[in-house]
Amino acid sequence: MRTLLLTTALLLALPAYAQEMQPHTGHDGHAMPAAEPDLSVEPITPTAEPNVPTQLVPQVMEDESQIDVQEIPVQTPPAEHAGHNTHDMIPMSIEGLPVAAADRMGNTPLAGEVKDGVREFRLSTGAIAWPITSNVTVAAYAYNGQVPGPMLRVMAGEKIRVILTNNLSEPTTIHWHGVDVPIEMDGVPGISQEPVKPGESFTYEFTVPNTPGTFFYHTHVMPDRQQALGLYGAFIIEPTGVDKTFWDSEHTLMLGEWTVKDGGNVPAMPMEGMFPNYFTINGKAWDATERFTAKVGERVLLRLVGSGSFSHPIHMHGAPFTVVAVDGHTLPPAQRMVRDTLTVNPGERYDILWTPTRPGTWLLHCHINHHTMNDGAEVNGMGGMTIPIEVSP
Repeated sequence: MRTLLLTTALLLALPAYAQEMQPHTGHDGHAMPAAEPDLSVEPITPTAEPNVPTQLVPQVMEDESQIDVQEIPVQTPPAEHAGHNTHDMIPMSIEGLPVAAADRMGNTPLAGEVKDGVREFRLSTGAIAWPITSNVTVAAYAYNGQVPGPMLRVMAGEKIRVILTNNLSEPTTIHWHGVDVPIEMDGVPGISQEPVKPGESFTYEFTVPNTPGTFFYHTHVMPDRQQALGLYGAFIIEPTGVDKTFWDSEHTLMLGEWTVKDGGNVPAMPMEGMFPNYFTINGKAWDATERFTAKVGERVLLRLVGSGSFSHPIHMHGAPFTVVAVDGHTLPPAQRMVRDTLTVNPGERYDILWTPTRPGTWLLHCHINHHTMNDGAEVNGMGGMTIPIEVSP
């Protein structure tokens, strides 16, 4: 009897099992054997019209370096975002947001002002409409109206003060990534400080450690939402009392990702439905990215910052480069590496020294091919996380 029952159960299960095992059809029309269930992200269907602020009539933002941060209005969130759920799948709209000028670049230096022997910087957070290409504009969170936020260049041993004013509709903080600071300045809400509420300010003050190199700052409140939407910036510590001229020019490149869908955008993160389809360097995707210039034989220092949530194997055309520093710490000569491709993971920083040997337009780009597309499309031969370097003889 037991054998009969088992046989009957197997016979009943066979039709459903056979249906599950039907072969799938590949892109070329040939049958493919079924394997594990498909857990990949659902395809993102591009909108019929480019994601540009055609429905808006706000004035273009001025250069916020000339604006008192106290005068920037606090943004009021739409009702559907009142809870600020980090994994909220509802796309954010640019409607009603101030629009940054198309040619406004992120990562521009902020000089600060010396007061009573302390170098003081003022940062404000706010929601803006930020163009990442000539025809795609995203809803972003920004420091001082730019993505990434302003580059802060400081001297080792210098006393600095950073006054943060929060004009978002949600709390935020600043964490100094990789920088040796007192615990009260570390920027972790509920642990090292109370979060900075909307409309309020907080002052970070510390002595810059004697660790010259590449660091960065970013939010530590709902970072997979706030940082993904643009709240990060470069923090460069300059050495003192040593010869620092072993390069002729330098550029800081902050890597980011954006998920544009359904007429808006959601924070890009490695989870289903939120995988990115646009990839940026210093807040812009090809071919809106900056164009650098160099000369044959010039020593070019490139500071690579993994400021997003994804890994990027960065490849250089034209000539190999030498890795001279990792996570803000200079490598001794015996540990330096000659590469032409280097994977930058989230939170990592690499300083690479590149000397072009031939004239031409040489590219630096992520070598995950999808990351050199704009929503799956090439634009003038490339896309996404790509920077051209014009090398003259």
